[in-house]
Amino acid sequence: MRTFIAALAMFGVALAAPAAADPPATVIAIPPLSTPTDTKLEGGGTTLGIAWQATQLIATDLRATSELYPVGPDQKDFYSYPEVTAPSFPRWRSKGVKALVTGFVQARSDGRLTIGCYVYDVDKGRELGRKGFVVSPGDWRRAAHKCSGLAYSVITGAPDIFDTRIAYVAESGSGPARTKKVAVIDSDGNNQVTLTKGDSFVITPRLSPGAQTIAFTSFSGGNPHIELVNVETGVQRPLLSGKFMSFSPSFSADGKRIAFAMMQGINSDIYVIGAAGGMPQRLTTAPGIDTTPSYSPDGTKIVFESDRSGSPQLYIMNADGSDQRRLSFGSGWYSAPEWSPDGKWIAFTRRASDGRRVGVIHSDGTNEKILTRGTTDEGPRWAPSSRELVFQRSDASGRQALYRVTLEGEEPRLVATAQDGSDPDWSGVVD
Repeated sequence: MRTFIAALAMFGVALAAPAAADPPATVIAIPPLSTPTDTKLEGGGTTLGIAWQATQLIATDLRATSELYPVGPDQKDFYSYPEVTAPSFPRWRSKGVKALVTGFVQARSDGRLTIGCYVYDVDKGRELGRKGFVVSPGDWRRAAHKCSGLAYSVITGAPDIFDTRIAYVAESGSGPARTKKVAVIDSDGNNQVTLTKGDSFVITPRLSPGAQTIAFTSFSGGNPHIELVNVETGVQRPLLSGKFMSFSPSFSADGKRIAFAMMQGINSDIYVIGAAGGMPQRLTTAPGIDTTPSYSPDGTKIVFESDRSGSPQLYIMNADGSDQRRLSFGSGWYSAPEWSPDGKWIAFTRRASDGRRVGVIHSDGTNEKILTRGTTDEGPRWAPSSRELVFQRSDASGRQALYRVTLEGEEPRLVATAQDGSDPDWSGVVD
Protein backbone atom coordinates (compact mmCIF):
# COMPACT_ATOMS: atom_id res chain seq x y z
CA MET A 1 0.00 0.00 0.00
CA ARG A 2 2.89 2.39 0.72
CA THR A 3 4.00 2.03 -2.90
CA PHE A 4 0.50 2.90 -4.07
CA ILE A 5 0.39 5.98 -1.86
CA ALA A 6 3.73 7.02 -3.35
CA ALA A 7 2.23 6.61 -6.79
CA LEU A 8 -0.64 8.91 -5.86
CA ALA A 9 1.84 11.46 -4.48
CA MET A 10 3.59 12.01 -7.81
CA PHE A 11 2.67 15.63 -8.37
CA GLY A 12 4.91 18.26 -9.97
CA VAL A 13 6.04 22.03 -10.06
CA ALA A 14 8.28 24.88 -11.41
CA LEU A 15 8.57 28.64 -11.55
CA ALA A 16 5.83 30.22 -13.60
CA ALA A 17 6.71 31.61 -17.01
CA PRO A 18 5.46 35.10 -17.93
CA ALA A 19 2.01 35.07 -19.50
CA ALA A 20 1.93 35.53 -23.24
CA ALA A 21 0.27 38.61 -24.70
CA ASP A 22 -3.45 38.08 -25.12
CA PRO A 23 -4.56 37.70 -28.75
CA PRO A 24 -7.28 40.15 -29.79
CA ALA A 25 -10.76 38.83 -29.01
CA THR A 26 -13.49 38.84 -31.64
CA VAL A 27 -16.28 41.24 -30.72
CA ILE A 28 -19.57 39.37 -31.02
CA ALA A 29 -23.07 40.83 -30.62
CA ILE A 30 -25.80 38.78 -28.95
CA PRO A 31 -29.14 40.58 -29.20
CA PRO A 32 -32.11 38.98 -27.40
CA LEU A 33 -33.42 35.83 -29.06
CA SER A 34 -36.81 36.48 -30.60
CA THR A 35 -40.09 34.59 -30.77
CA PRO A 36 -42.75 34.72 -33.52
CA THR A 37 -45.51 34.67 -30.88
CA ASP A 38 -45.05 34.96 -27.15
CA THR A 39 -46.74 31.79 -25.93
CA LYS A 40 -47.56 30.64 -22.40
CA LEU A 41 -46.11 27.22 -21.67
CA GLU A 42 -47.60 24.37 -19.70
CA GLY A 43 -45.92 24.33 -16.34
CA GLY A 44 -45.27 28.07 -16.37
CA GLY A 45 -43.21 30.58 -18.26
CA THR A 46 -43.42 31.89 -21.81
CA THR A 47 -41.40 31.49 -24.99
CA LEU A 48 -40.21 35.09 -24.69
CA GLY A 49 -39.04 34.47 -21.13
CA ILE A 50 -37.07 31.40 -22.17
CA ALA A 51 -35.68 33.32 -25.15
CA TRP A 52 -34.25 35.95 -22.78
CA GLN A 53 -32.83 33.34 -20.40
CA ALA A 54 -31.20 31.50 -23.31
CA THR A 55 -29.72 34.76 -24.60
CA GLN A 56 -28.13 35.48 -21.21
CA LEU A 57 -26.70 31.96 -21.00
CA ILE A 58 -25.17 32.18 -24.50
CA ALA A 59 -23.52 35.47 -23.57
CA THR A 60 -22.22 34.02 -20.31
CA ASP A 61 -20.80 30.99 -22.12
CA LEU A 62 -18.97 33.03 -24.73
CA ARG A 63 -17.75 35.57 -22.18
CA ALA A 64 -15.94 32.75 -20.39
CA THR A 65 -13.61 32.29 -23.39
CA SER A 66 -10.51 34.30 -24.20
CA GLU A 67 -11.19 34.34 -27.95
CA LEU A 68 -14.62 36.05 -27.98
CA TYR A 69 -15.82 39.32 -26.46
CA PRO A 70 -19.64 39.44 -26.33
CA VAL A 71 -21.46 42.79 -26.28
CA GLY A 72 -24.95 42.75 -24.83
CA PRO A 73 -27.43 41.39 -24.37
CA ASP A 74 -29.70 44.35 -23.58
CA GLN A 75 -33.27 43.29 -22.90
CA LYS A 76 -34.50 46.65 -24.21
CA ASP A 77 -32.78 46.11 -27.57
CA PHE A 78 -35.70 45.11 -29.79
CA TYR A 79 -34.82 42.51 -32.38
CA SER A 80 -37.69 41.38 -34.57
CA TYR A 81 -38.32 37.80 -35.62
CA PRO A 82 -37.65 38.50 -39.35
CA GLU A 83 -34.23 39.94 -38.45
CA VAL A 84 -33.13 36.54 -37.11
CA THR A 85 -32.52 35.32 -40.66
CA ALA A 86 -32.08 38.74 -42.32
CA PRO A 87 -30.00 40.93 -39.98
CA SER A 88 -29.11 44.54 -40.73
CA PHE A 89 -25.34 44.26 -41.02
CA PRO A 90 -24.63 48.03 -41.29
CA ARG A 91 -26.25 48.44 -37.87
CA TRP A 92 -23.67 46.13 -36.31
CA ARG A 93 -20.68 47.28 -38.37
CA SER A 94 -21.20 50.79 -37.00
CA LYS A 95 -20.73 49.36 -33.50
CA GLY A 96 -17.46 47.59 -34.33
CA VAL A 97 -19.05 44.15 -34.15
CA LYS A 98 -17.34 41.35 -36.11
CA ALA A 99 -19.79 38.49 -35.51
CA LEU A 100 -23.46 38.20 -34.65
CA VAL A 101 -25.52 35.49 -32.93
CA THR A 102 -29.28 35.52 -33.45
CA GLY A 103 -32.01 33.00 -32.76
CA PHE A 104 -35.59 32.27 -31.81
CA VAL A 105 -37.74 30.21 -29.46
CA GLN A 106 -41.05 28.92 -30.81
CA ALA A 107 -43.76 26.87 -29.14
CA ARG A 108 -44.90 23.66 -30.82
CA SER A 109 -48.30 22.00 -30.76
CA ASP A 110 -46.86 18.98 -28.91
CA GLY A 111 -45.74 21.11 -25.94
CA ARG A 112 -42.08 21.17 -26.92
CA LEU A 113 -39.99 24.07 -28.18
CA THR A 114 -38.12 24.72 -31.39
CA ILE A 115 -34.97 26.69 -30.67
CA GLY A 116 -32.96 27.97 -33.61
CA CYS A 117 -29.67 29.84 -33.69
CA TYR A 118 -27.68 31.55 -36.44
CA VAL A 119 -24.14 32.94 -36.55
CA TYR A 120 -23.08 35.64 -39.01
CA ASP A 121 -19.85 37.28 -40.20
CA VAL A 122 -20.77 40.97 -39.96
CA ASP A 123 -17.92 42.31 -42.11
CA LYS A 124 -18.72 39.97 -44.99
CA GLY A 125 -22.47 40.00 -44.43
CA ARG A 126 -22.85 36.25 -44.64
CA GLU A 127 -24.05 33.33 -42.55
CA LEU A 128 -21.39 31.20 -40.88
CA GLY A 129 -23.63 28.50 -39.45
CA ARG A 130 -27.06 27.56 -38.16
CA LYS A 131 -28.58 24.88 -35.93
CA GLY A 132 -32.06 24.02 -34.73
CA PHE A 133 -33.24 21.90 -31.80
CA VAL A 134 -36.56 20.50 -30.63
CA VAL A 135 -36.54 20.21 -26.84
CA SER A 136 -38.86 20.13 -23.88
CA PRO A 137 -39.18 23.50 -22.10
CA GLY A 138 -37.05 22.13 -19.26
CA ASP A 139 -34.14 21.40 -21.62
CA TRP A 140 -33.68 24.92 -22.97
CA ARG A 141 -30.28 25.25 -21.22
CA ARG A 142 -28.74 22.46 -23.26
CA ALA A 143 -30.05 24.00 -26.51
CA ALA A 144 -28.54 27.34 -25.46
CA HIS A 145 -25.19 25.65 -24.75
CA LYS A 146 -25.33 24.13 -28.24
CA CYS A 147 -25.93 27.60 -29.72
CA SER A 148 -22.88 28.84 -27.82
CA GLY A 149 -20.90 25.89 -29.15
CA LEU A 150 -21.93 26.67 -32.71
CA ALA A 151 -20.77 30.27 -32.37
CA TYR A 152 -17.49 29.28 -30.74
CA SER A 153 -16.74 26.59 -33.33
CA VAL A 154 -17.50 28.56 -36.51
CA ILE A 155 -15.66 31.66 -35.29
CA THR A 156 -12.57 30.09 -33.71
CA GLY A 157 -12.38 26.77 -35.55
CA ALA A 158 -12.14 24.91 -32.22
CA PRO A 159 -14.57 22.21 -31.00
CA ASP A 160 -17.60 23.00 -28.84
CA ILE A 161 -16.75 23.31 -25.14
CA PHE A 162 -20.20 24.19 -23.77
CA ASP A 163 -22.41 21.13 -24.32
CA THR A 164 -19.89 19.17 -22.27
CA ARG A 165 -19.52 17.85 -18.75
CA ILE A 166 -16.94 18.10 -16.00
CA ALA A 167 -16.57 15.21 -13.56
CA TYR A 168 -14.92 15.85 -10.21
CA VAL A 169 -14.71 14.73 -6.60
CA ALA A 170 -17.23 16.79 -4.63
CA GLU A 171 -16.00 17.29 -1.07
CA SER A 172 -17.93 18.36 2.02
CA GLY A 173 -17.55 18.28 5.78
CA SER A 174 -14.31 18.53 7.71
CA GLY A 175 -11.81 16.32 9.47
CA PRO A 176 -12.66 12.63 9.76
CA ALA A 177 -16.25 13.40 8.72
CA ARG A 178 -15.22 14.86 5.37
CA THR A 179 -16.90 12.99 2.51
CA LYS A 180 -15.86 12.65 -1.13
CA LYS A 181 -18.32 11.76 -3.87
CA VAL A 182 -18.01 11.38 -7.63
CA ALA A 183 -20.10 14.12 -9.22
CA VAL A 184 -20.70 15.51 -12.70
CA ILE A 185 -21.72 19.04 -13.74
CA ASP A 186 -22.35 20.91 -16.95
CA SER A 187 -19.35 22.89 -18.17
CA ASP A 188 -20.77 26.06 -16.57
CA GLY A 189 -21.09 24.38 -13.14
CA ASN A 190 -24.85 23.81 -13.24
CA ASN A 191 -26.94 20.62 -13.03
CA GLN A 192 -24.76 18.72 -10.59
CA VAL A 193 -25.49 15.00 -10.31
CA THR A 194 -23.84 13.05 -7.48
CA LEU A 195 -23.11 9.45 -8.48
CA THR A 196 -21.61 7.83 -5.38
CA LYS A 197 -22.85 7.75 -1.78
CA GLY A 198 -19.81 9.13 -0.02
CA ASP A 199 -19.37 6.03 2.15
CA SER A 200 -15.88 5.35 0.76
CA PHE A 201 -12.86 7.33 -0.43
CA VAL A 202 -12.90 8.08 -4.19
CA ILE A 203 -10.38 9.71 -6.54
CA THR A 204 -9.62 10.27 -10.25
CA PRO A 205 -13.05 10.23 -11.93
CA ARG A 206 -12.54 10.01 -15.71
CA LEU A 207 -15.29 10.57 -18.26
CA SER A 208 -15.84 8.52 -21.39
CA PRO A 209 -15.68 10.66 -24.58
CA GLY A 210 -19.46 11.19 -24.76
CA ALA A 211 -19.76 11.68 -20.99
CA GLN A 212 -22.05 8.66 -20.52
CA THR A 213 -19.73 6.70 -18.22
CA ILE A 214 -17.25 7.61 -15.49
CA ALA A 215 -14.36 5.38 -14.46
CA PHE A 216 -12.98 6.17 -11.00
CA THR A 217 -10.86 4.72 -8.22
CA SER A 218 -12.78 3.55 -5.17
CA PHE A 219 -11.42 2.45 -1.80
CA SER A 220 -14.56 0.60 -0.76
CA GLY A 221 -13.52 -2.61 0.95
CA GLY A 222 -10.12 -1.13 1.85
CA ASN A 223 -8.09 -1.60 -1.35
CA PRO A 224 -8.15 0.72 -4.37
CA HIS A 225 -9.98 -0.62 -7.40
CA ILE A 226 -11.57 0.89 -10.50
CA GLU A 227 -15.34 1.17 -10.75
CA LEU A 228 -17.50 2.30 -13.68
CA VAL A 229 -20.73 4.25 -13.19
CA ASN A 230 -23.36 5.18 -15.77
CA VAL A 231 -24.01 8.93 -15.59
CA GLU A 232 -27.69 8.64 -16.51
CA THR A 233 -28.73 5.59 -14.47
CA GLY A 234 -26.19 5.56 -11.65
CA VAL A 235 -25.61 1.83 -12.18
CA GLN A 236 -22.12 0.92 -10.96
CA ARG A 237 -19.84 -2.06 -11.70
CA PRO A 238 -16.18 -2.99 -11.19
CA LEU A 239 -13.81 -2.81 -14.14
CA LEU A 240 -12.01 -6.02 -13.10
CA SER A 241 -13.17 -9.17 -11.43
CA GLY A 242 -11.09 -10.21 -8.44
CA LYS A 243 -9.35 -8.20 -5.72
CA PHE A 244 -6.71 -6.45 -7.81
CA MET A 245 -5.29 -3.08 -6.69
CA SER A 246 -6.14 -0.97 -9.74
CA PHE A 247 -6.21 2.82 -10.10
CA SER A 248 -5.68 5.82 -12.46
CA PRO A 249 -8.14 4.89 -15.27
CA SER A 250 -8.22 6.73 -18.62
CA PHE A 251 -10.46 6.15 -21.66
CA SER A 252 -9.16 6.03 -25.22
CA ALA A 253 -10.56 8.74 -27.52
CA ASP A 254 -12.97 6.26 -29.13
CA GLY A 255 -14.17 5.08 -25.71
CA LYS A 256 -13.44 1.42 -26.49
CA ARG A 257 -10.42 0.93 -24.21
CA ILE A 258 -9.36 1.92 -20.72
CA ALA A 259 -5.71 2.25 -19.74
CA PHE A 260 -4.98 2.00 -16.02
CA ALA A 261 -2.36 1.15 -13.41
CA MET A 262 -2.40 -2.06 -11.38
CA MET A 263 -0.20 -3.44 -8.63
CA GLN A 264 1.01 -7.00 -8.57
CA GLY A 265 3.72 -7.29 -5.93
CA ILE A 266 5.66 -4.13 -5.03
CA ASN A 267 5.45 -2.41 -8.44
CA SER A 268 2.60 -0.80 -10.34
CA ASP A 269 2.44 -1.17 -14.11
CA ILE A 270 0.31 0.09 -16.98
CA TYR A 271 -2.42 -2.18 -18.35
CA VAL A 272 -5.17 -1.81 -20.92
CA ILE A 273 -8.58 -3.48 -21.11
CA GLY A 274 -11.73 -3.16 -23.20
CA ALA A 275 -14.24 -0.72 -21.72
CA ALA A 276 -16.83 -3.51 -21.73
CA GLY A 277 -14.47 -5.84 -19.84
CA GLY A 278 -12.24 -8.72 -20.79
CA MET A 279 -8.68 -9.77 -20.04
CA PRO A 280 -6.27 -6.93 -19.19
CA GLN A 281 -3.07 -6.63 -21.22
CA ARG A 282 0.11 -5.62 -19.41
CA LEU A 283 2.15 -2.91 -21.19
CA THR A 284 5.03 -2.05 -18.83
CA THR A 285 7.41 -4.29 -16.84
CA ALA A 286 10.16 -1.91 -15.68
CA PRO A 287 11.00 -1.82 -11.96
CA GLY A 288 9.31 1.06 -10.17
CA ILE A 289 5.98 2.82 -10.23
CA ASP A 290 4.26 3.29 -13.59
CA THR A 291 0.90 5.09 -13.35
CA THR A 292 -1.53 7.74 -14.72
CA PRO A 293 -1.65 6.67 -18.39
CA SER A 294 -3.29 8.82 -21.08
CA TYR A 295 -3.97 7.88 -24.71
CA SER A 296 -3.02 10.05 -27.66
CA PRO A 297 -6.16 11.13 -29.55
CA ASP A 298 -5.41 8.75 -32.44
CA GLY A 299 -5.04 5.86 -29.99
CA THR A 300 -1.55 4.88 -31.18
CA LYS A 301 0.47 6.05 -28.13
CA ILE A 302 0.19 6.37 -24.37
CA VAL A 303 1.89 8.90 -22.11
CA PHE A 304 2.40 7.91 -18.47
CA GLU A 305 4.45 8.73 -15.42
CA SER A 306 7.19 6.53 -14.01
CA ASP A 307 9.92 6.77 -11.38
CA ARG A 308 12.12 4.20 -13.15
CA SER A 309 14.80 6.87 -13.61
CA GLY A 310 14.85 7.70 -9.89
CA SER A 311 12.16 10.41 -9.75
CA PRO A 312 8.70 10.72 -11.32
CA GLN A 313 9.00 11.72 -14.98
CA LEU A 314 6.88 11.54 -18.13
CA TYR A 315 7.29 8.65 -20.57
CA ILE A 316 5.70 7.79 -23.91
CA MET A 317 5.18 4.37 -25.49
CA ASN A 318 3.25 2.84 -28.35
CA ALA A 319 -0.24 1.62 -27.44
CA ASP A 320 1.02 -1.98 -27.44
CA GLY A 321 3.75 -1.14 -24.89
CA SER A 322 6.67 -1.01 -27.33
CA ASP A 323 9.22 1.81 -27.74
CA GLN A 324 9.09 3.21 -24.20
CA ARG A 325 11.06 6.44 -23.93
CA ARG A 326 11.43 9.31 -21.50
CA LEU A 327 9.78 12.63 -22.42
CA SER A 328 10.54 15.07 -19.55
CA PHE A 329 14.05 16.10 -18.48
CA GLY A 330 13.52 19.30 -16.49
CA SER A 331 14.21 19.77 -12.80
CA GLY A 332 11.61 18.60 -10.32
CA TRP A 333 9.02 15.82 -10.53
CA TYR A 334 6.61 15.44 -13.44
CA SER A 335 3.28 13.67 -13.04
CA ALA A 336 -0.41 13.36 -14.03
CA PRO A 337 0.07 13.70 -17.81
CA GLU A 338 -2.83 14.08 -20.23
CA TRP A 339 -2.67 14.28 -24.02
CA SER A 340 -4.56 17.20 -25.59
CA PRO A 341 -7.48 16.33 -27.88
CA ASP A 342 -5.68 17.89 -30.86
CA GLY A 343 -2.58 15.77 -30.18
CA LYS A 344 -0.14 18.69 -29.97
CA TRP A 345 0.39 19.02 -26.22
CA ILE A 346 0.72 16.98 -23.06
CA ALA A 347 -0.39 18.65 -19.83
CA PHE A 348 1.28 17.73 -16.54
CA THR A 349 1.84 18.69 -12.92
CA ARG A 350 5.37 19.73 -12.03
CA ARG A 351 6.60 19.62 -8.47
CA ALA A 352 9.65 21.49 -7.14
CA SER A 353 10.80 22.79 -3.77
CA ASP A 354 8.38 25.73 -3.89
CA GLY A 355 5.20 23.85 -4.74
CA ARG A 356 3.14 22.40 -7.59
CA ARG A 357 2.20 24.04 -10.88
CA VAL A 358 0.45 23.11 -14.10
CA GLY A 359 2.43 22.99 -17.34
CA VAL A 360 2.35 21.71 -20.90
CA ILE A 361 4.93 20.25 -23.25
CA HIS A 362 4.85 19.27 -26.90
CA SER A 363 4.41 15.56 -27.48
CA ASP A 364 7.97 15.44 -28.90
CA GLY A 365 9.39 16.83 -25.64
CA THR A 366 9.94 20.42 -26.83
CA ASN A 367 8.47 23.79 -25.89
CA GLU A 368 7.76 23.10 -22.23
CA LYS A 369 5.99 25.94 -20.41
CA ILE A 370 4.39 26.47 -17.02
CA LEU A 371 0.89 27.97 -17.11
CA THR A 372 0.01 28.65 -13.46
CA ARG A 373 1.66 30.61 -10.66
CA GLY A 374 0.04 29.04 -7.61
CA THR A 375 1.91 26.64 -5.38
CA THR A 376 -0.84 24.03 -4.98
CA ASP A 377 -1.94 23.60 -8.61
CA GLU A 378 -2.24 20.04 -9.94
CA GLY A 379 -4.20 17.48 -11.92
CA PRO A 380 -4.71 19.35 -15.25
CA ARG A 381 -7.26 18.00 -17.72
CA TRP A 382 -7.94 19.37 -21.19
CA ALA A 383 -11.02 21.15 -22.48
CA PRO A 384 -12.30 19.63 -25.76
CA SER A 385 -10.97 22.72 -27.57
CA SER A 386 -7.34 21.98 -26.53
CA ARG A 387 -7.14 25.71 -25.71
CA GLU A 388 -7.61 25.57 -21.95
CA LEU A 389 -7.40 23.22 -18.99
CA VAL A 390 -9.25 22.59 -15.75
CA PHE A 391 -7.20 21.82 -12.61
CA GLN A 392 -7.44 21.82 -8.83
CA ARG A 393 -5.99 24.34 -6.38
CA SER A 394 -5.93 24.33 -2.57
CA ASP A 395 -6.26 27.41 -0.36
CA ALA A 396 -4.38 28.08 2.87
CA SER A 397 -6.84 25.97 4.87
CA GLY A 398 -6.47 23.00 2.51
CA ARG A 399 -9.90 23.38 0.88
CA GLN A 400 -9.82 22.56 -2.81
CA ALA A 401 -11.52 24.19 -5.78
CA LEU A 402 -11.47 23.87 -9.56
CA TYR A 403 -9.99 26.46 -11.90
CA ARG A 404 -9.64 26.99 -15.64
CA VAL A 405 -6.53 28.32 -17.34
CA THR A 406 -5.90 29.03 -21.02
CA LEU A 407 -2.97 27.71 -23.00
CA GLU A 408 -1.63 31.29 -23.02
CA GLY A 409 -1.31 31.15 -19.23
CA GLU A 410 -3.84 33.86 -18.37
CA GLU A 411 -4.99 34.32 -14.78
CA PRO A 412 -6.95 31.16 -13.82
CA ARG A 413 -10.72 31.49 -13.36
CA LEU A 414 -12.72 29.72 -10.68
CA VAL A 415 -15.15 27.02 -11.85
CA ALA A 416 -18.48 27.30 -10.06
CA THR A 417 -19.21 24.08 -8.18
CA ALA A 418 -21.82 23.25 -5.56
CA GLN A 419 -19.13 21.90 -3.19
CA ASP A 420 -15.37 21.96 -2.75
CA GLY A 421 -13.82 20.10 -5.68
CA SER A 422 -10.78 18.08 -6.69
CA ASP A 423 -9.66 15.65 -9.42
CA PRO A 424 -11.52 17.25 -12.37
CA ASP A 425 -11.99 15.77 -15.83
CA TRP A 426 -13.57 17.40 -18.91
CA SER A 427 -15.55 15.44 -21.51
CA GLY A 428 -16.21 16.02 -25.17
CA VAL A 429 -19.70 16.93 -26.41
CA VAL A 430 -22.38 14.94 -24.60
CA ASP A 431 -23.89 12.09 -26.61
